[in-house]
Parts: sequence; structure tokens; C-alpha cells
Amino acid sequence: MTAATSDMSTLIRAGDFNRLRGELGQMRPQELASALCGLRSDDQVLAFRILPRRAASAVFEYMPAECQQSLIKAMAQEDVAALLNHMSPDDRTFFLSELPANATRQLLALLTPEERREAVALLGYEPGTVGRLMTPHYIAVREDWTIQQVLDYVRVHGQDSETLNVIYVVDDGGILIDDIRIREFLVVPLDRRVRDLMDRRFVALKATDTQESAVEVFRREDRTALPVTDTTGVLIGIVTVDDALDVAEAAATREFQIFGGSEALDQPYMQISLAGMIKKRAGWLVVLFLGEMLTATAMGFFEKEIAKAVVLALFVPLIISSGGNSGSQASTLVIRALAVGELKLTDVWRVIRREVFAGLALGAILGTIGFLRISIWSAFSPLYGPHWLLVAVTVSVSLVGIVLWGTLVGSILPFILRRLGFDPATSSAPFVATLVDVTGLIIYFTVGLLVLRGTLL
Repeated sequence: MTAATSDMSTLIRAGDFNRLRGELGQMRPQELASALCGLRSDDQVLAFRILPRRAASAVFEYMPAECQQSLIKAMAQEDVAALLNHMSPDDRTFFLSELPANATRQLLALLTPEERREAVALLGYEPGTVGRLMTPHYIAVREDWTIQQVLDYVRVHGQDSETLNVIYVVDDGGILIDDIRIREFLVVPLDRRVRDLMDRRFVALKATDTQESAVEVFRREDRTALPVTDTTGVLIGIVTVDDALDVAEAAATREFQIFGGSEALDQPYMQISLAGMIKKRAGWLVVLFLGEMLTATAMGFFEKEIAKAVVLALFVPLIISSGGNSGSQASTLVIRALAVGELKLTDVWRVIRREVFAGLALGAILGTIGFLRISIWSAFSPLYGPHWLLVAVTVSVSLVGIVLWGTLVGSILPFILRRLGFDPATSSAPFVATLVDVTGLIIYFTVGLLVLRGTLL
């Protein structure tokens, strides 16, 4: 329990609601949301009743989903109605979309007719589309208006807008024809027309676009808000950068979890059940385990060679880990480059050429270190036998081949998965390492057969 939460709890127990109101009013919504989540449900309800309705809705939007749901269950219907009716449409859409269908229908019935129409319209868009992120609250003006008319309109309607950074210009049919930053209206004479400020160049999202594509547009255009149009170009809403950041964070979290060798979690780590956690992780572990069993099969194929030259077995962990590490490095770099748009599918041959040289160079570095390690050690110990020089050559040459192979596999696999329509993050570090382990052993023992034939083999 935080200090703020403890103070609130003490004031509630003491019945000092005037002081509690003052404490709540001094905190930012983000801080207040965190502090309130530490209270009991009935104390949370009491605190929300003390807050002004608009402030309560702002605080509610910053609360974690599980805290929001428990609070809604504890509140009276009239309090829930006030809370939902004052929420911003985009945050309300996200909250309602996370609930079971029956619960969503019950809460929609608590909204005013106007708010219900907005909520139903936004929930009507497919999950994962821009339509689920947008808010219909924005400022739109006509090109024949004067600057004075625009500013007067902003004063009257601006408090309902999600943001005032950008003013949108539409024609008589509601079609978006330009967007103009608010600062441009503040530095020109009041008798000038909107058309005098227009260049008719703007970037807009479609309501049916994917949320991930919206994140890319925000990153490229460096905007705090982007307009959203329907298929005919009519302005129907805007998306703000805070919503785009939430999407980016969720996508990054999902990719990190997949890349770690498990399915993406549907809930935060500390909230998902133990059974759910095991279910998400077991599948990948089984697949990777079955893949690693091929390593034993590969070693069994070279059983006679290992029996003749036991010294080769000493370097198996070194060999397979080097290939897996190089493959994981390449896979990580390529997956990230694909995710941020630095690479496209057509760049695969450029990547291959680049990774061939990188793999050879990295393999040569590790091969040299391995050769020196065996050579220096053999000067003080007979561990590697009289043919230590050939063993050193076997290890060093194998490292060059295995690191090159691991680098190529790690860099090509994300392209193959993207081409097949899968998430490139599926080619995770454990998956690449498992694949390279098996093939690395084959390369290692094949080189050993060639170099050590007639001596140890």
C-alpha cells in the first residue's frame, strides 16, 4: 500500500471527507488512479462519489482493467451511468470491448441516447482497427469562415474536443479537405479566411485501417492527432497519439513474449492464472524440447566417431551455443527492422549478402579464439592428445561454418514467416537456437571427419 493510499484509507475511516476532497483534488489523475486501486472496493466507490464527475471519469480511464471492472461491480447504477457518460469515447470503447457481451449490453443501457449511439458506432468496428481507437469529438470548420468565426467556435465547442492542437477543415458534405494547426489561427488577422491558411495537404487514416498501421503513420508524421475518414473521405473522428502509444506498447509486449519462446499473454503477468501461464508456455517448450531431441539423434548418428575421438565431444556445447547465439542475434535485428519498417520483403537478398559477410567475419573471430585456446592449453596439458593441432583446426573451421549458418538462418527465417503471413517474431531466439543446434552438430562432425580422417578417425 502506498503512502497516498494509506492516507486516503485513514481519512475515510475517520470520516474526514472535507480533507479527503482536498487531498483528491491535489493529485493528478494518473497518481490518483494508482492510489485508489490500493483501496477496498467500497472505499473506492466513496472516493469516486466525492470527485467531480468529469474528474472521476478521467481517473477511471487511467485505472488498470481489473481495477475498473471491480469498481464498476461495486458502484450503484446511477454512479456507473455518470462515470461512463463522462468518459472519453475512445477509452470507453476500449473498456467496454474488454467485457463479456452481456456486461457490455447492460452498461450500454446506462448511457444517454447520444452517448449510446457513439459507443455502439465505435464498437461496430472490427477489433484491431482504427475505428476502435478514434473519438468523434473534434473541431471541424469551413474554408469560407473567418479566423474570428473559428476562434468563437472553438470557445463554444472546444471543451468537448479530445484535442485542440489541430483544426480540421471540411466541405459541405463533411469531406476532409485540410488540417491546420491551431497556432496558425492565433498569429494571423481575425478578418482573414480559413482558405488563406490552407494548402490542402494532409494525412488521414481510414477507420478500417489496422491499429498497427496507424502507429507507423504517427511515427512517420510526428503528429499528436490524426483525422479518421470513412471510405468516401468523410471526416468521422480523430485518433490521438496517446492511444497510438498504447497500441505500440501492447504490440511490443506481445512480440517480446513471443520472441522469448511462449505465446503472448492475454493479461498482465501478475494477473494471469497459474493454469493460464502454464498453458501459454507449455506448447512452445514441448515444441522446442522435441526439436532438441533431434540433437541427440544427430549425435547418435556420429556415435562411432565420438567413440574414436572423445575429444570432439568436449567442444559440442561450445559449437552449438555459438551457432545458436549468432542466429539469435541476426533474428533479433531483422525482426526489429521489419517491425519498424526499416526492411521490406524485397530486401531479403540485400540482407543475405550482408549477413554472409557478417557471418564469415564473426565466425573467423570465434574460430581464431577457439584455435588459440586449444593451442595455448595444449602447451601446458596433454588433454587434447598428440593431434591437438588438427583438433584446433576442426574446431575453428567448424565455428566459421556454424556461425555463418546460424546467421543466415536467423536472418532469413523472419522473411519466410512474413511471406507466409505469420508473425516474424515467431522465429524467436529459442526456435532459431534449436534449429541451428541440430544442423550445427552435423557441420561440426562432418568437418571432423574430413580433417581428422587417418589420425583420430
